[in-house]
Amino acid sequence: MRQESTDEQYGVDNQLDIRELFRTLWAGKAWIAGVAVLFGLLALVYSFLAKQEWSATAITDQPTVNMLNSFYSQQQFLQNLDIKSSLISPDQPSPMAEAYKEFVMQLSSWDTRRAFWLQTDYYKQRQTSNSHNNAALLDELINNIQFTPADPAHNTNDSTRLVAENAPSANNLLRQYIAFASQRAADHLNGELKGAWAARTVQMQAQIKRQDAVAKAVYQRKLHNIQAALAIAEQQNITHNQATTPAEELPPSELFMLGRPLLKAQLENLEATGPEFNMDYEQNRAMLATLAVGPVLDDNFQTYRYLRTPEEPVKRDSPRRVFLLVMWGFIGALVGAGVALARRKA
Repeated sequence: MRQESTDEQYGVDNQLDIRELFRTLWAGKAWIAGVAVLFGLLALVYSFLAKQEWSATAITDQPTVNMLNSFYSQQQFLQNLDIKSSLISPDQPSPMAEAYKEFVMQLSSWDTRRAFWLQTDYYKQRQTSNSHNNAALLDELINNIQFTPADPAHNTNDSTRLVAENAPSANNLLRQYIAFASQRAADHLNGELKGAWAARTVQMQAQIKRQDAVAKAVYQRKLHNIQAALAIAEQQNITHNQATTPAEELPPSELFMLGRPLLKAQLENLEATGPEFNMDYEQNRAMLATLAVGPVLDDNFQTYRYLRTPEEPVKRDSPRRVFLLVMWGFIGALVGAGVALARRKA
């Protein structure tokens, strides 16, 4: 009986008196409201003093043919030459896809972001005499450019986001960065085009040299065979055609049967005409003359097109003033309630 009485007394002591709790909170409403307002004012002051962050976003895709200017025609010319030479398959990527692939590589590159910030006034104006602080600032700015690759599963395209301290800077810097990455991509593509052009020129020269050597070897063999047959015909005094088969079907060892007049005429004709070259040889020489001119490089072609052009942001990313006021006001109210309860118990 004594144990049951103790348990009942313990349960009664630990019961929460809701009415008394609300009375206590109402009595300490000044503390609750005062601390909530204080925390809200502190959050408001912080929102004015904290570093602001504004972000601009751009969405890009492959360029069109006219954006590539002369790069498209010259790259297509080399691709067709490779297809004709059976060096590549006909289903290789288009010049637009190759150009955009290089642009995306530059756009997401850490080196490209670093090189971009180093030449901007935005970074130079924030530099100090402390090299460590400058390195930290540069690293922060590099991370402020974020590239998100396309996701075909969710039907999204490549997007780039840049964070700056004000809306105009975010917009202008993002436009400058995309143009900077495109220019680096164009420079790289021009270098590849120039190198590929030189390689095709050397390859075509070697092919023409090989065809020329083959034609001259065939010519020298025919010339030697006719000269040898003419010498035998003169020794045997064969003055007329004694062959029963056409001349083009006779083996070299029986050419002397054609007789001296016919052999002499063939020899004179062969010496006058020289080596014979087929149509491929002539086409290759014409192609080499085209390649010898060299590529016409365009330094300013565009390797992308906008699906979402960067604009000045209308909403600040950070600090979020209304959110801070609500959150810290609520926290202040909780702290004020705790103070009111503590004073009541005391």
